[in-house]
Amino acid sequence: MTSKFRSKFSRQRGSGSHGWGGKKKHRGGGSQGGKGQAGMLKQKKSWRIRFDPEHFGREDFAPREHLKTINLRNLEVGRNDFVLKGIKVLGSGKLDRAVTVKASAFSASAKEKIEKAGGKAEVL
Repeated sequence: MTSKFRSKFSRQRGSGSHGWGGKKKHRGGGSQGGKGQAGMLKQKKSWRIRFDPEHFGREDFAPREHLKTINLRNLEVGRNDFVLKGIKVLGSGKLDRAVTVKASAFSASAKEKIEKAGGKAEVL
């Protein structure tokens, strides 16, 4: 008849690590590589590239102006004058009426379409 052995589980009561070394290993959740900003150069690299491309700062010290963009088709229908500070107007869409648009920048096609419709494109 075989003798009854104490289980490994009961022998490791109170040890904290149960034979796996550091206390945080083999406790689920991996090795804490998914919390906070950990893994930005490894498993979270694609997230950083898409949502936070300037996370590690710029390589040059020259200030850059980051302009938001808007297309001609997104300009409100009921208005004739637009003042768009910090925005670049792009030429996607049509204009059926003459409008005056003041913006920080224009694409060549946007400027051409605004003037073709009888409007004005002024740079702020």
